[in-house]
Amino acid sequence: MIYPTRRGFLAGGAAALATLSAGRTAFGAPATNVLRAAPASLQIAPSDYPETAVWAYNESAPGPELRITQGEMFRARLENALPTQGTTIHWHGVRLPNEMDGVPNVTQPPVMPGESFEYSFTPPDAGTFWYHPHQHSTEQISRGLSGVLIVEEPEPPQVDADLTLVLDDWRMTEDAQIHESFGNRHDLSHAGRLGNYVTVNGQFQWSRGVRAGDRLRLRLVNTATARIFNMRAEGLRLWVAALDGMPLAQLTEVTELTLAPAQRIDVVADVTAEPDSEALLASVERDGNFLLASFPTDSQPAQAARDRPAPFPPNEHPEPDPSEARKVALVMEGGAMRGLPDGATLNGQKMDMRALVDENQFWAFNGIAGMSEAPLIEARVGETIRIAIENRTAFPHAQHLHGYHFRLLAPDGTPGAWRDTVLVNPDETREIAFVAQTPGSWMFHCHMLSHQMAGMMTWIRVTA
Repeated sequence: MIYPTRRGFLAGGAAALATLSAGRTAFGAPATNVLRAAPASLQIAPSDYPETAVWAYNESAPGPELRITQGEMFRARLENALPTQGTTIHWHGVRLPNEMDGVPNVTQPPVMPGESFEYSFTPPDAGTFWYHPHQHSTEQISRGLSGVLIVEEPEPPQVDADLTLVLDDWRMTEDAQIHESFGNRHDLSHAGRLGNYVTVNGQFQWSRGVRAGDRLRLRLVNTATARIFNMRAEGLRLWVAALDGMPLAQLTEVTELTLAPAQRIDVVADVTAEPDSEALLASVERDGNFLLASFPTDSQPAQAARDRPAPFPPNEHPEPDPSEARKVALVMEGGAMRGLPDGATLNGQKMDMRALVDENQFWAFNGIAGMSEAPLIEARVGETIRIAIENRTAFPHAQHLHGYHFRLLAPDGTPGAWRDTVLVNPDETREIAFVAQTPGSWMFHCHMLSHQMAGMMTWIRVTA
């Protein structure tokens, strides 16, 4: 059973989801999207609460939904109107030149208040991607800075509606303001910055009218900094069509969905709810199922049942051969309950656990906390890399590799789905494999962003 309310002090609210099409100028050159990061006031909480002071792109949270067609040049100018902090934009999941990846002091200098920076690249893959800062990420994303980039197929699949659902949670005070507890030690050492107010497209219990029998493409995007969404539907028949923007060779029918921070799932959903009723999507939590989105049906007779949906057109990637790959181990340790009893190396210096805590560092990759001068991997273009990611901590972690998609490997080494972010549960080992393609320095980090700032961050170097 799905209940129409959720616990917490807030019970509603709305913020518009703007959409911009990249388009072209009259002379055929790609238009430049302007994304202005600035303070704004939005009615995220119910109308009997005050507006919430946020940071937003173009006064919208989530920011404008940007759409282009696969193979087109994309341009976006970031204008920083934040009060004090530098910022950048990372185009999450997009294969692009390293200098466009948006990592401050790695691929570009931070864009300081009053400055701007223009990003330009041609995404090779169609799919659902998103954008967000990579400077003071926990705070800037928690304050509202994120948006969706959709690269459409030249011939999109036939559906009755193509809908984006941005799932987010907010840590609010009792007067509906963003709680200032960024980077407190409990969040850094435990599950991260979990919110107390969940929205879809900036709204509580987002809704969209449909017709019984409609076929929908739902693009689910988790922009939360720590929350894992486990979801269940009523009145919808669901097929998973793409993960992190990459189409599956065969659609998989499911009854439940799991979406870790930064991950995306494209779902083909047939509305099986009767006319004059509604289909529902809910978050499954320990104390019940709480409504995220509803799809009320009109009174028209239901459309005829459809055939099983066909797979989306594939994106072309160099296929890794796990049997020929260079193997690398990535061991995750630390955090509450288990800690770092042997200490870790920070900035080239070996420290005990007490000294690391003084530096707000609680996690380590292979005994190293935070970025080091040496990369986790040095690879040449064309080389296949296989990484075994072992989680020795008491918490799940969503590990993201910039600039690449990788194959998830089954325990026997068989290649599975393409992803750019993999959820690794406690005491679990997940293996990934990819072919090094684009030269540069590429971040590899936990997308529970409090964990990233507390030590779970490394990088790989790819050379020609």
